[in-house]
This record gives sequence, structure tokens and C-alpha cells, in this order.
Amino acid sequence: MARRVVVALLAPVAWAPPGIDPVDWRTALAEDVVDLLATLNEVDTAVAVTQADRWLADAVIWPGTTVYEVPEPTPNAVLAALDSSVDAPGGYEQAAVVAGDAPDLPGLTVGKLLRPLTSRPVALAPVEGSLPGLLGVAARLPVPSWLPPLDMDAAVPAAVRAAAPRPGELAVTPSWHRLRGPADLARLDPALGGWENTRALLSGAGRRG
Repeated sequence: MARRVVVALLAPVAWAPPGIDPVDWRTALAEDVVDLLATLNEVDTAVAVTQADRWLADAVIWPGTTVYEVPEPTPNAVLAALDSSVDAPGGYEQAAVVAGDAPDLPGLTVGKLLRPLTSRPVALAPVEGSLPGLLGVAARLPVPSWLPPLDMDAAVPAAVRAAAPRPGELAVTPSWHRLRGPADLARLDPALGGWENTRALLSGAGRRG
């Protein structure tokens, strides 16, 4: 089986619910995503942050978790960091980068993001809803040279497919929501397990949890 890693990209979070400290909110989101990744089977897990956000990684990682410091909080920067060690002993052959603001993300959705890499070099999971953006990016390593710069808050699969040499080079996998604004709170499912930290903050602020 290919050596695979799933990396939580702990990028800055631009919004927090009223009554919740933005640092506490960002930390809760990140911790829930990291906790979810720790339950995945047959993959290694890691986090990626800029140097300025190393404090956040240190606050939420499990012992032994690899932290990648990247020059900018983009999936391309994370994949480039993984590319640099692809030929090293134990280097990874496949990688996925997932957003750090999807606290109730099911492990099955992450698995579906990785699955197409057996036959295609790149897979994208879009954000659920009408706004652009990505939940996650997966790629074989080394990363195909045609992969364009990706903004997790603005990219759409159609633009990435247009950059590919053939449309079939890109797989689009099931979407999931991120918490980027007030409307996204309604997408949280209290019946789903996990996301305890986010749930506790929302409950304390008098919101659903």
C-alpha cells in the first residue's frame, strides 16, 4: 500500500461567532480537526502552519505528530514541503491537505478524497454550499507540475480541471462544510460524534452544540 499522509492546514480563521474569543474559536476548530485525523487508519497525520502560527500547532497536536512550517498557508506550500522528502527513506507517495476549520469532518470524507489517487494524480473536495473554496486537496507525490496555485477559500474544481492536460486527471470527491461564517453553523449536525471542543464553545455561547 502507498505511504500516505493527511495534513491539517491550520490557516488563519477570519470569523468567530459573537461572544466567542477568536483565538479560542480557532484553537477549538483546529483541535477537533487534529483529533479527527488521529482516528484515521492506514495513514500518517500531520499539521501545517506558518512560523507565526507555530503556537497553535503546539497547542493542539498529539505527541509525535509532525509539524510542517510552511511559508504561506496554502495547500501548494504543504505539498511542496512533502515533495522535498518524497525520495527520502520513508517518504510519502500520496498526500491530502484538509482545511483546519471543518471540526465535524467525517473520516469517510477524508478517505474518499484519497481514494481516487490510485488512478488519478489529483483530487479535490469542494466546500459544501454556494460559495467557492475547497475542503481538501489530495495529490500523488511528486505533485504534478500542472497543478495551479490553490486558495482554499476561492478555488473551484472547474478552474483546476482547466489547468490539467486532460480533464480526467482531476477527480472531484464529495463536499463537506467548513465554518467560515454564521450561515455555516446551521450545517453542524449535533448527532455526529466528535467536534467536542467546538461544540463546547458554541454551547457556552448559547448556540447549538
